[in-house]
Amino acid sequence: MQRPTRVTAPLLDVLVHLLRAAKEGVEVHGWAIMRDTKRSGPTVYGVLDRLEDCGWLEGYWEDENPEPGKPRRRLYRLTPAGVVTACDIVAERRPEALVASSLDKLLPGIRRLAPGGAG
Repeated sequence: MQRPTRVTAPLLDVLVHLLRAAKEGVEVHGWAIMRDTKRSGPTVYGVLDRLEDCGWLEGYWEDENPEPGKPRRRLYRLTPAGVVTACDIVAERRPEALVASSLDKLLPGIRRLAPGGAG
């Protein structure tokens, strides 16, 4: 699986947000990631595009926005292999984020789902 060439602070911020969403079993949209990470739209969407290109992230358009009159949103979720790789990178660069969000408890179960995992 391809890895980003550089691990930046915005990449780590987005990965932590996506890992929390994976732990909770929800998909997230770009605005929620921007709000949580306090990063600009171009920054967040650039990271999301790179993660999709690496095969770590799946994105799709919702059928309709639950708020009447609002446009559809693009939702994102990490692939199982993306969760494993994201956990590895965050554990290496921001281990406190895994512990603070109890994301360290997510990793053993997800490793079984990854290609070549024991599962």
